[in-house]
Amino acid sequence: MTHTEMTITAELIRDLLRDQHPDLAERPIELGARGWDNQLWRLGDDLAVRLPWATESADGLLRKEHTWLPALAGQLTLPVPVPQRLGEPSDRFPRPWTVATWVPGEPADRAPVTRGADAADRLAAFLTELHQPAPDGAPRGRGRGGPLSEAADQFAHQLASATELGLIPDPDAVRAVWEDAAAAPDWAGPPLWIHADLHPANVLTADGTFCGVIDFGDLCAGDPAGDLAAAWILLPDDAFDRFHAAYRPTLDAATLRRARGCAVMRALSGILIGDAGVHGRPGGKATWGPPARTSLERLLATAHR
Repeated sequence: MTHTEMTITAELIRDLLRDQHPDLAERPIELGARGWDNQLWRLGDDLAVRLPWATESADGLLRKEHTWLPALAGQLTLPVPVPQRLGEPSDRFPRPWTVATWVPGEPADRAPVTRGADAADRLAAFLTELHQPAPDGAPRGRGRGGPLSEAADQFAHQLASATELGLIPDPDAVRAVWEDAAAAPDWAGPPLWIHADLHPANVLTADGTFCGVIDFGDLCAGDPAGDLAAAWILLPDDAFDRFHAAYRPTLDAATLRRARGCAVMRALSGILIGDAGVHGRPGGKATWGPPARTSLERLLATAHR
């Protein structure tokens, strides 16, 4: 992936709206956030404009959200950014962009959960609702949602980088968790809808619990284990059992093992991205490191559970 920053301003967004969606052009516009792939600008009280500013792959991810997320949003109890309008590439801005509903809340990497039981129930309900059989033609993930064997090289690269930089205390213990997960049977059910990018910057909190989920650019059909891995990085220690008990269908041992492997990869990624002096880039933030480190500690401490 490449990361070539594009200059995006409120004036540019207003011009784009005047050209393609003039009924929205006079609303107040202010910067909401700069993410890994996209910038988010608030548009009045209830909408947001999302524009790619970095990786080339962001264009296709925005179009995928616009195509698939509106139909899924109605079955989800946690608020999500429902696409409302699509902006096409133009002379002013050579990439697609979208207008979606604004989801209030603070990213969990900045405002972690404090009401563990409630958050566990909300996360389990959300994933139970989302993890339904996907229709024919649903997108497949870019290395997500498939067998863990497809991610073996990525894991090896992550582990080698983190070890070389001295960012993890026990590489052999981390490798053991991954190897156990990779040895588990593959997902044998139908491909299910999965978010595929449930890290703390993509889950919002308010009043100590979850209040929304954003960034469905990696939405795809596949194994739910990658989404279930989010419990280790999003929930406090005393909420795991409640989450697993509330999720439906009841988790089988193989899925739980694969989820642990996905969680190890998510933790290593967060640690590497969080070390901004080495792997940082706009969108890769220091706030990603602490929850990733805590997640890895939990996974190693419960390796034999």
